[in-house]
Amino acid sequence: MKIRHQPLIPFDQAASNRLKDEQHGLHPDDVFLKPGRIPHIWCPGCGLGVVVNTYINGLKMANLTIDQSVVVSGIGCTGRVAGYLNMDTYHTTHGRAVPFATGLALARPDLSVTVFSGDGDLFAIGGNHFIHAARRNVNLKVICVNNFNYGMTGGQAAPTTPVSAKTTTTPYGNSEASFNLPYLAHASGAVYVARWTTFHARQLVNAIAETFTINGFTFIEVIAPCPIGYGRPNKLGSGLDEMVYYKENSIVQNGADPRHVDIALKGKIIVGKFAEEKRPTFLEEYDERILNKFRRKEG
Repeated sequence: MKIRHQPLIPFDQAASNRLKDEQHGLHPDDVFLKPGRIPHIWCPGCGLGVVVNTYINGLKMANLTIDQSVVVSGIGCTGRVAGYLNMDTYHTTHGRAVPFATGLALARPDLSVTVFSGDGDLFAIGGNHFIHAARRNVNLKVICVNNFNYGMTGGQAAPTTPVSAKTTTTPYGNSEASFNLPYLAHASGAVYVARWTTFHARQLVNAIAETFTINGFTFIEVIAPCPIGYGRPNKLGSGLDEMVYYKENSIVQNGADPRHVDIALKGKIIVGKFAEEKRPTFLEEYDERILNKFRRKEG
């Protein structure tokens, strides 16, 4: 047998740059996306493209520019969002998106700081950071894309995996109770709590834009398809099939008690804006209770 090797063709960086320059800017949203990064790495049917688009449109609706906005993400499929946005972004270590973002928000309160990460990153290794940032009411906008599993690392069970759902680490079905994320966020002190699915793109744009006008810790859960890691073992069909499922099984209940919005495997999904309240942010409290004492002493 003769084996013929394909000749190696040197990579033409100049040609690649020319193609990138020619193509970037053809879409109105390109100003928000890093040149040369598309096509993305996400699987067919993944909901993350929809969520990125809603975030961009939320910025537009709130009249925020890329110079006024920062995104901090953790590890995982959702964490890769930071690499596609053409603004100051930080792709941080696993579970540490919230503390990185906290430091940024305290050092630069003039910026709109958004934490963009997944259910595993934010609520497993990062869970302790989340509840304390919410308790302190740090001025962060948290968007959690919940696909019910660790999609990037092999489809393992996550803190949000419903009981009885199958994953690579629960082949006979999950036996652990899952977190009700809106309830956890509300109980921890978030001043704004909402949940939408990737089917509810318009409502999600409005919710994201609304959080940009609120001072304090806000939380939006986005239910999104993961047809490979979660959909396949649970026989949910393709990403499009899951979107149809969201359409037919979502119940809009604005103002619903977050205690009662758990998600069961193949059950109904309660969506909407669940809570909004106003209380002093971490910086406002620190200024009032700590810094003012020193000002009075110096005066």
